[in-house]
Amino acid sequence: QVQLVESGGGLVQPGGSLRLSCAASGFTFGSFIMNWYRQCPGKERELVATVVPGGITDYTDSLKGRCTISRDNAKNTVYLQMNSLKSEDTGVYYCNARFARFDYWGQGAQVTVSS
Repeated sequence: QVQLVESGGGLVQPGGSLRLSCAASGFTFGSFIMNWYRQCPGKERELVATVVPGGITDYTDSLKGRCTISRDNAKNTVYLQMNSLKSEDTGVYYCNARFARFDYWGQGAQVTVSS
């Protein structure tokens, strides 16, 4: 059974930091491209960050320089470290695993940036 379980969301003040984790099981984690998406209030879901099996990363412009995606293939876990958070970063953050025709999603983690 495939599972992607996000954790680490919550309430953080503007300028603060948060690290999201996504624990994967039920598939060959090391072969999959891992992504973090987010859906901000009133907006469509957007791709935030990507890490491929070899470790190369890519980021959306709105978070570039403020976040770091990483993966630990030994732990089947992908992380998203976010710094200098802004109110517009508020949203639900989703973990996604993709390989060929396989496309798996987590249930999402709420991140709220507010004072």
